[in-house]
Amino acid sequence: MPQTKDIILNAFSMNCVGHINHGLWTHPRDRSHEYRRLSYWTDLARTLERGLFDGVFLADILGVYDIYQNSVDLTLRESIQLPVNDPILLVSAMAAVTEKLGFGVTVNTGNEAPYTFARRMSTLDHLTEGRVGWNIVTGYLDSAARAIGQDAMAEHDTRYDRADDYLDVLIKLWEGSWEDDAVVHDRARRVFAEPSRVHRIDHRGPYYRSQGYHLSEPSVQRTPVLFQAGTSGRGRQFAARHAECIFINGTDHAAARRTVDALRAEAVAAGRTADDVKILVGVTVVAGGTQKEAEEKLADYIEHASPEAGLAHFSAGSGVDMARFGLDDPIAFGEGNAIRSVTALARQKGWTKRQLLAELAIGGRYPVIVGDGARVAEQLIAWVEEGGVDGFNLTRTVVPESYEDFVDLVVPELQARGAYKTAYGEGSLRNRLFGQGNRLPARHYGSRFRLERQAAE
Repeated sequence: MPQTKDIILNAFSMNCVGHINHGLWTHPRDRSHEYRRLSYWTDLARTLERGLFDGVFLADILGVYDIYQNSVDLTLRESIQLPVNDPILLVSAMAAVTEKLGFGVTVNTGNEAPYTFARRMSTLDHLTEGRVGWNIVTGYLDSAARAIGQDAMAEHDTRYDRADDYLDVLIKLWEGSWEDDAVVHDRARRVFAEPSRVHRIDHRGPYYRSQGYHLSEPSVQRTPVLFQAGTSGRGRQFAARHAECIFINGTDHAAARRTVDALRAEAVAAGRTADDVKILVGVTVVAGGTQKEAEEKLADYIEHASPEAGLAHFSAGSGVDMARFGLDDPIAFGEGNAIRSVTALARQKGWTKRQLLAELAIGGRYPVIVGDGARVAEQLIAWVEEGGVDGFNLTRTVVPESYEDFVDLVVPELQARGAYKTAYGEGSLRNRLFGQGNRLPARHYGSRFRLERQAAE
């Protein structure tokens, strides 16, 4: 058997009650309703760092899930990502109680000016000493567009066109405004920053204009680690240019391998190497001290889960109101303007409402791995070796026990098989993930803004 590379692990969470596996807030041991308390998040951060997790990845949405039954009623009753608080405000607190744990935060490119967002992320990169990543999303909810004064979301591919321009502004600010040695902190000369080493950017793109100086001095990484989750045709083009870590949905090893191979090929075509992107698949793990204990735990969780809430979440992602269909009615999933990878998978599988509800038994649609620590470790390694992924976004079930069980039962088994680190690496989040330093590599599209400035001097 080939030597398995160190698996990347992110805890997949959200600043809300119900995230992926819906309905489990009703379980008597679940504490997700405490999401409003800092201790809920700092306790999680300590647990994850004890398990040497690479990061906690915080999802986010703006808007509400109102496609199912043309209403938010079920969304509110089951707390389907509503209420939901800002993810960025959690990072400083979690960073304060950890030393190595990374943080990936989701922010929509369509809802904040790039100039102000650049400062927010630089600030976090400073405060965490280089442990921050950004999950780039373009949005898909018309309810979010209406809430901020638009009639509807822009067309799918246009959203990515805008995001390309948005990234150009950001990376010019992060990489091309302050030189590495601009800050001299010279008390004798009364010079904190050398004016000749700080440059104004002048961006005039198809969607954004920005003329100004980046407000933050250079942080450890300058540009945060760039995460992205779109795997539509246009999404893959965007990922090939920008993404360093890509999240995918994989129903099985073969499907994951096809997606992984396509993404790596696009990265190579964009002038990068296949290893310049780390690809993570979402999974749900239910671990127990024995196989029987894990299976009993899963059965207990399913008793509290809400497949219908999962169906409402699916309706939002596909843009199709599943409440309109009978259990076995054929469903026409078109291209739509929501998450195209969701509708493409639904068309491929030919899912009916009955089949979807079965898929959603635990409230979410990610592959479920159930077993003792050894069995879970072996199945995760199989995903890496057969599916070609680099690691996992581990969804939560009952909080906090799902992550505590994983750390206590699965991590030691992964380590015993040489598939997981026994200590954190050095440097920034980017260096720990790629081992090539703190900054964007020269092969990355964004490096051209740094290189252009240096060549002009």
